[in-house]
Amino acid sequence: MAEGEGIRTGRHCVFAMHVHLVLVTKFRHTVFADRHLTRMEQIMRDVCRDFEAELVEFNGEDNHVHLLVDHPPKVAVSRLVNSLKGVPSRHPRQEFPDLARHYHRANKLWSGSYFAGSVGGAPLSIVTQYIEQQNRPG
Repeated sequence: MAEGEGIRTGRHCVFAMHVHLVLVTKFRHTVFADRHLTRMEQIMRDVCRDFEAELVEFNGEDNHVHLLVDHPPKVAVSRLVNSLKGVPSRHPRQEFPDLARHYHRANKLWSGSYFAGSVGGAPLSIVTQYIEQQNRPG
């Protein structure tokens, strides 16, 4: 895939798709320290790479993480999120035994829900105005 000024190309498309994701720990329990977040960022970068996506930005607090992901249109956000929650859940459990107490009854680190918001490009009002002003044939 070629890249240029934030616009990427695939075989049959040109795209610039970014999603802001927020993943929350189960019951919003305080779980992460800096060392956990540092390792989680590495793991999530690898997961994104497997999806031909790029983790543009990552940060978090003790009970949630924020990600900005540049992804191709062939990647369903829900599939990406499932992998981003699954793989980083397994690895840290093995590397950081202190996290084990945060894996509750269902043995899950993450809440079942998440936030996903599309970002980038022009504001919605500008896009709406642009579409409204197209020269529609009579």
